Amino acid sequence: MVLRSYWKCRLKSSCFPAPRWIRPGLAALFWFCVTQLVCGAGALEEAKFVIHKDAEFDMTYNDTVTSENQTIYAFNHTISRNKTEGVRVTVDVLQQYLESPILFVIRQKQAVMSFQVPLILRGLYQRKYPYKHVGRTLCQPPTRAASETQYFFVDVSTLSSQQTNYQLRVSRVESFTLQTDKKFSFTASPSQPQFFKYVFPDGVDTVIVKVNSDVNFPCSVMSVQDIQCPVYDLDNNVAFIGMYQTMTKKGAITVQRKDFPSNSFYVVVVVKTEDEACGGPLRFYPLQPDKLIDAGNRTKDINVVVSPAINSEKYVIGMLFCLGIFLSFYVLTLLVSCVENKRNVVVPVCLMCEICFKIVSSGFLNVFIFVTGKAPASPYEYGSFGELGADISISLSLFCSERSLDSVARSRQESLSSVEEDDYDTLEDIDSDKNIVRTKKYLCVSDLARKDKRILSKKYQIYFWNIATIAVFYALPVIQLVITYQTVVNVTGNQDICYYNFLCAHPLGALSAFNNILSNLGYVMLGLLFLLIVLKRDVTHNRAMVRNDLNALECGIPKHFGVYYAMGTALMMEGLLSACYHVCPNYTNFQFDTSFMYMIAGLCMLKLYQKRHPDINASAYTAYACLAAVIFFSVLGVVFGRGNMAFWIVFSVIHILATLLLSTQLYYMGRWRLDAGVMRRIVYVIYTDCIRQCSGPMYIDRMVLLVMGNIVNWSLAAYGLIERPSDFASYLLAIAICNLLLYFAFYIIMKLRSGERIKCLPLVCILFTAVVWGFALYFFFQGLSTWQKTPAESREHNRDCILLSFFDDHDIWHFLSSIAMFGSFLVLLTMDDDLDTVQRDKIYVF
Repeated sequence: MVLRSYWKCRLKSSCFPAPRWIRPGLAALFWFCVTQLVCGAGALEEAKFVIHKDAEFDMTYNDTVTSENQTIYAFNHTISRNKTEGVRVTVDVLQQYLESPILFVIRQKQAVMSFQVPLILRGLYQRKYPYKHVGRTLCQPPTRAASETQYFFVDVSTLSSQQTNYQLRVSRVESFTLQTDKKFSFTASPSQPQFFKYVFPDGVDTVIVKVNSDVNFPCSVMSVQDIQCPVYDLDNNVAFIGMYQTMTKKGAITVQRKDFPSNSFYVVVVVKTEDEACGGPLRFYPLQPDKLIDAGNRTKDINVVVSPAINSEKYVIGMLFCLGIFLSFYVLTLLVSCVENKRNVVVPVCLMCEICFKIVSSGFLNVFIFVTGKAPASPYEYGSFGELGADISISLSLFCSERSLDSVARSRQESLSSVEEDDYDTLEDIDSDKNIVRTKKYLCVSDLARKDKRILSKKYQIYFWNIATIAVFYALPVIQLVITYQTVVNVTGNQDICYYNFLCAHPLGALSAFNNILSNLGYVMLGLLFLLIVLKRDVTHNRAMVRNDLNALECGIPKHFGVYYAMGTALMMEGLLSACYHVCPNYTNFQFDTSFMYMIAGLCMLKLYQKRHPDINASAYTAYACLAAVIFFSVLGVVFGRGNMAFWIVFSVIHILATLLLSTQLYYMGRWRLDAGVMRRIVYVIYTDCIRQCSGPMYIDRMVLLVMGNIVNWSLAAYGLIERPSDFASYLLAIAICNLLLYFAFYIIMKLRSGERIKCLPLVCILFTAVVWGFALYFFFQGLSTWQKTPAESREHNRDCILLSFFDDHDIWHFLSSIAMFGSFLVLLTMDDDLDTVQRDKIYVF
């Protein structure tokens, strides 16, 4: 009976007469909806009164609704294709307590919007926040006609048997369309979101939407959505489509015309019900699961500006500028190489003069010894040889050895008879000789350069091949992962995944911040240039060895280039992985940016040590195993270290123990054993040297370095244990850099103290590198973003571009740090060039 009466009622035109003022096309739609409501209610034998009102804009309607009646407000307005006006519906419920909410249904030509008042919005842990004042902007359907009158209806109903008072107001939004470079201010709240339209002007393909506020909280969300209905403008649905990001004081989204076929888009601003997403506190904890919580005043004053982004010309200028800077280093290197080659032409002319001077000075030395009956001071004592001996020592330093070419060639041929490094070390008599030689009070490079040169070269070449293998296996999954990150960002529109400087993030293709990637080009280009410089030196040295050149065979620091090749490769990989990190910088992939920084710091320290300890330097396998342990702890610190006291205690203990073991290894030149009797030997040394008799350390210089190193490392361990910094990866990198700087400073001081000098080229490199490092660190500490905070808090540090309208502070850090690293490598490569004509038994070990 219910269904039959329902269909009878639908077929009878007298059941509800159609109003005359409705156009025929809309009359059918209106007739269908109303007859369903009224006649369906009649079929269910319910007495429901429907009140129709012709409503007007900008008028406030104070009405009452119950379960017995329903009110329908009819509005009409004229829209044009060239002008867009927004329509905003505002509703207030005047009663404090309601039996049931009021339902508002807004029916438009191509969209339907419904909401209840009080509006219930949910937060974390299903907290419920009621809002009795609700304001919504209606979606504007597009029109093809030059002018068209459209109708929409507001239906008000409730299931409450009590009368409920409400206020309804529908008004026009005059400034609904945003203008380019003009700031627009408005107020939003969780129940009163706002959105506005922007149309791309002619000749502009990319714009930046900047949203600002003077206060951090309440937390809000800005979104960019296509022109379509419905518009998702509530906290629980704003992330459904488009691009969006949370914000406190700052927010910015770069929008490209190609992503919006209609050449226009909506800028949506929503205030969240809670501040947890922006790093704020959670203040309300309901005792009952369904208890409603008063959120208080959560209105926020907001400004929005839409500005044109840079054009393609700026992209070209930025790329040419980046290439030009680093290609200039290639040109400069070529000029320096040409000058050196020109200077080498003069060497044969001066060779006869040097030979004559050597003969005279050597004869004078023999006469001096015969007359005085004593030789000059010991070469193991630092400083000069005395007034007369100083002149003789200078003349002797012009040539490295008094042996004949035949004796040198014969000794080298004998040394090459061994093809294994261990053949020399496993002989029992040689092992005892090592204990004697390496424990002398004053060591020379000749004491620690006794192994076969060919075997050592092969040993150190493994550094390069190992790091090349590591680079391939490390880089490929990293590239795959960051491509996935970028794809997820582009598909979901969630811009909270990546921590960009959104005020200076220039997209190119699928990349969101091309400028941050491009600026890493310097690491790759300068790393390649360093490899070419090392290759040139390697070829020159090999040619000198082939022709049995005395300087190459017996003078200067032993030339082993394997670690240099590894350093250049590490610099190139740092550029590649830093670029990968900046594809989508965030908390989980920061390790990509730091792994090869650890490698570079470790290789530099190894190279400094290898210069004067070529026989006892660590093998590639040991070195990379230690660096792998460092990266392992870096991962553990990033994952478990934040606020975890147990982790910091374990790490600090391991840090201190590793420092002590390394200090012992360096002090005794490897001539000690870590076995069951090590504690007995430690107690014996303390008793004999400290209790029985107070004797100073045998190796004073080494002791000074190691004491300073232990002070620095123990201090860093204590700082980590007390402060527990959240950025563990940077903390670990700071430890490596502090140790490298300490060792480098010690090396320079001891080099000058030993009477050696620094030539012009390395001195210029040292000064230039120090200045560049200073400027680089200034830009590094500007901190344009930080993944230690929430994405919204990180955006508070965002700043505009400062160079060519294309590069920001962090890009300049990339430029300067790559140049500074390249300069640092050149310092390591050239700082001992003054010793190329000095005998190795006159070069001191420190």
